[in-house]
Amino acid sequence: MSETPTRADAWELLTEFTDNPSLIKHALSVEAAMRAYARHFGEDEEAWGAIGLIHDFDYQQNPTEETHLHVGTGILREHGWPEDWIQTIASHADYMGIPRDTVVRKTLFAVDELSGFLTACALVRPDKAIAEVRVKSVKKKLKDKAFARGVSRDDVRRGVEELGVDLDKHIAFVRDAMATVADDLELPPAK
Repeated sequence: MSETPTRADAWELLTEFTDNPSLIKHALSVEAAMRAYARHFGEDEEAWGAIGLIHDFDYQQNPTEETHLHVGTGILREHGWPEDWIQTIASHADYMGIPRDTVVRKTLFAVDELSGFLTACALVRPDKAIAEVRVKSVKKKLKDKAFARGVSRDDVRRGVEELGVDLDKHIAFVRDAMATVADDLELPPAK
């Protein structure tokens, strides 16, 4: 690996540990949102993108609180990833006990659950187009506990609060970022 991990390094590690298409699409969604927010905040888009892409790379093989990220952080250290990146990745799970005290950590937490929820919202649309998902519809579905029940509404709410952004704007921002990679997500482009 190069001195600073690249997207190629992140992709290689992700695909070494993950072959579940849904998990790979989730990683691509989070990467797109992280890159967009990096541009928005004037931060390092490549670093933020790699962090987003790799954030759940160990989840398929380690899907429990006792193993997810505990195993992954060790693997990242073995591969020579920067410690601040490792801490950022680990911070997206409350049980890791790492404070979200930087904008990159707050952003990763804020986009993680929401990106999965937005995918679910797109998939129930007749056209399945992520770009056509409406903010009003997302907010209505967030109130429906039966819809995409695996998504923590509390994490979505806390993510917005921690990042200090408006919910409507955040939903639209992440949706628009995901729309830039709609082909990779196997969702149709906007009409």
